[in-house]
Amino acid sequence: MTRQQPVALTIAGSDPTGGAGVQADLKTFAAHNVHGASVIATLTAQNATRFELAPVAAALIKAQIDAVFEAFEVRAVKIGMLSGADSVRAVIEALAPRLEKNAPPLILDPVMRASNDGRALDDAGFTLMRDKLIPLCALIKPNLFEAARLLGDRQARSLEEMRKQARDLLSSGCGHVYLSAGHLATGDEAVDILVGADGIVELPGERLAGVDVHGGGCTLTAAITAALANGANMTQACQQAKSYMAQLFASAPQLDRGGRPISFHHLAPPSPKAS
Repeated sequence: MTRQQPVALTIAGSDPTGGAGVQADLKTFAAHNVHGASVIATLTAQNATRFELAPVAAALIKAQIDAVFEAFEVRAVKIGMLSGADSVRAVIEALAPRLEKNAPPLILDPVMRASNDGRALDDAGFTLMRDKLIPLCALIKPNLFEAARLLGDRQARSLEEMRKQARDLLSSGCGHVYLSAGHLATGDEAVDILVGADGIVELPGERLAGVDVHGGGCTLTAAITAALANGANMTQACQQAKSYMAQLFASAPQLDRGGRPISFHHLAPPSPKAS
C-alpha cells in the first residue's frame, strides 16, 4: 500500500486568473506533494486592474468545510480571503469545535484588500476576525498594511518597527506572527520576521526591486501550510516557504495581456521537503 499524501485545506476566495486565492493555493500544495482540498468562501472577478466580489452563503461555507473534514484527516488549514462578518463567523463556527489537542493548525492570511487595492473585507468582518478568529490561529501572516490596521498603528517603515509590530500582534492570542519585508522601501535585503512564544527568528533574503507578482501573499501562506502538513515545525515551515518563494521569484512569472506579472509558475521549481 502506498503512503497517502498529507491533506491541507484552503478556505479562501476564487481568482479566475489563477494567480492568487484558492487556485494559487492548490498549485502550491501540489508543488509540495500535498493533496489540496478547498472551500470557496468568496467569488471574485479580478485581474491586475479590476476587482469585484460576491460572498458565498455562510451555510454553504460551513457545509464545504464539513464535507472536507468528513472525507479527510486534514493536517493544516489555510484561511485567506473572507468577505464579511457572516463568512468569518461561518469559518469560526465550523472550525472551532475541531480545535482540540490534535487538531490541524490554522494559518491565517488576513486579506483586507486585493493587490490592486480592491476592498476585500468589510468593517464588521474585520472586527470579528481580529477579536475571534485570530486567537484560534497557530500563525497569522499579515502584510505590513494589514499589520498596521490590526494594531491601529502606522505601517512599519523599518526592520525594527516590524519587530515591534510582530511582537505586539502576538498579544492578540495567536501562536505565531510572520511579517514579510517585501513592501519595505529600503535596503538590499528583505528580512522577514517570525515571532512566537519561544522568541524571534529572522529570515533574510534578497530584495527584488520592482518585482510585484499577483498572489505573492497567498502563495507564501499556502507554502507554510503545506510544509506544516508535511510535518515541519513552524520555524522549518516558514524557512521552507521563504526558500520556495525565492525560487518562484527567480523564474519568469506568467504575464497578462498588458505585460504585468499575474502569476508565479507554482509547479516549476523543485518541491521543498520537510526537515
